[in-house]
Amino acid sequence: MAARIETFRGWQLRRELLRLREGTGISMEEIAKRLDWSKAKVSRIETGRTRVTPSDVRLLLDEYGVAGEHERQVLIDLARAARKPGWWHNYPDVVASPYVSFEAEASGLRMYQTQLVTGLLQTGGYLRALLTSVRPALPPNEIDRRVEARTARQQHFLESESPHLWAILDETVLRRPVGGRDVMLEQLERLKEAARLPNVTLQILPFSAGSHAAMGVPFVIMDFDGPAPISAVYLEHLTGELFLEGESDLSRYTLVFDYLRAKASDPEDVVPVIEEIAART
Repeated sequence: MAARIETFRGWQLRRELLRLREGTGISMEEIAKRLDWSKAKVSRIETGRTRVTPSDVRLLLDEYGVAGEHERQVLIDLARAARKPGWWHNYPDVVASPYVSFEAEASGLRMYQTQLVTGLLQTGGYLRALLTSVRPALPPNEIDRRVEARTARQQHFLESESPHLWAILDETVLRRPVGGRDVMLEQLERLKEAARLPNVTLQILPFSAGSHAAMGVPFVIMDFDGPAPISAVYLEHLTGELFLEGESDLSRYTLVFDYLRAKASDPEDVVPVIEEIAART
């Protein structure tokens, strides 16, 4: 059975419910006893392994002494929003990362890519070439399915007003031959088209920028609007992924992104830079 993907709203809700419980000093065992639940149910709610219903949220808020109508309604609305299906629900067999749901609900994405074109801007040919080389055991029908899911993800991005994507690509990304010349030329053309979109800011970090703090470390800073705007840093590595939300982490990655932004090509000059690289491909 495919794993259930946690949405950003669900993540936001469970974090707040955990904060409220710990703030009252009530143990997990005690709240389970009061509500005639199992401790496992409380644990699953607080760790995101199950979706919490609006009615269960009301019961928890009663026990935690949350009486303010506005605060209660915000959390109940989060429970409802967390249960709404996203585009990824049609692809449970090939989409397992919560990143896609966070991406879909973000108001802004600031990212630095060191080796590969970001998924939102990849062509089908580029993705096929990547999957064939990185996961050679994948059967053709699964590759087709993954390309289909990526297309749906990109379509959602193009059709929605948010998020705004600010992508800084290392020059290596444009010069690394993925899938052969024709595939790369098609990919470079896609990047030129993306650079002209109103919700995309694209920059290229040239080799001449030299060494810097993010060498070899791709990252995404996700910004979320709402009553209490928050941000988180997403890191992907060989065996998993990591979300950072601490102020010190956010400050550091924001500082690094701003440094890279200052060193990278001006967004207005990106298309000529891509055309020059395409001419040499």
